[in-house]
Amino acid sequence: MNDRDEFLDSFLPRQIEAEEAIHDGDPGPRMELWSKADPVSLFGAWGPCKSGWAELSRTFQWVASRFSNGVAYRFELLAADVVGDMAYTVGYEHASASVDGGPVEPNTLRVTHIYRRENGDWKIVHRHGDHLPVDQSPRAETPAQAPS
Repeated sequence: MNDRDEFLDSFLPRQIEAEEAIHDGDPGPRMELWSKADPVSLFGAWGPCKSGWAELSRTFQWVASRFSNGVAYRFELLAADVVGDMAYTVGYEHASASVDGGPVEPNTLRVTHIYRRENGDWKIVHRHGDHLPVDQSPRAETPAQAPS
């Protein structure tokens, strides 16, 4: 088994469980997976851009306090690699949960994580999450659709 497959088989299931927990209001499992050593950073989907463990731990507790009734979570992996003691994942988080006591609604985020191996264990050191933008890329035109 190569480093990438070993990382995905051992760490990713734990991260998925942690994200399920935070969508049900529990920040603990997510916080356990993060490095406490600087540099650590967050570009959050709800706006917080923070660095340093003290800031991130407060932000994760705030995020968890907004979520409840997490009924579904799925991570769709698009790309991942491991190079030495660094790794990354890129994908989509599909979740259904209540936010601020509202109805349970589905939500999809684009997410990128960067990981660092510390004392033989993988730790998350960066997360960038954002809401899906409107796709404004040009569409391929067939001859029948081309403007005259």
